[in-house]
Amino acid sequence: MEDNFSNYFNQTGKVAKDYLETRLDLIKLQAAGKLSKALGLFFSLTMAFLLFFFVVVFLGMVVGFWIGELAGSYTIGFSCAAGLFVVLLIILLVFRKALIQRPLSNMLIAELVNEMVDDDRQSEKEPAEFESEEEEPVA
Repeated sequence: MEDNFSNYFNQTGKVAKDYLETRLDLIKLQAAGKLSKALGLFFSLTMAFLLFFFVVVFLGMVVGFWIGELAGSYTIGFSCAAGLFVVLLIILLVFRKALIQRPLSNMLIAELVNEMVDDDRQSEKEPAEFESEEEEPVA
């Protein structure tokens, strides 16, 4: 009888250990998935920002040369272009919450909510996969 109890506890301990290891692996995989999504979003936003930066720089050069041609002095043209960028910077600083912070926050929250909804849908499907297939009694 003692052998049965010791076997039972040994097997239960092994099952619990396997369960905990599997659960830890699942948590690691879920964290890796979330991290990869976050890094993907970060790098895509970084690339979009760099592209936007280069577009703004070249447009500033075009505006500087264009005003310089009209004014007859490239110094005046690039000074006006710089002044335009200062005005745009002030506008961005004044309206940064409405133009930058809120849209980025909303995008991040939407991404997290979509991920949570996907996780919920996946967890609802999992029990159906593991149900035992019992034959229904014939009436």
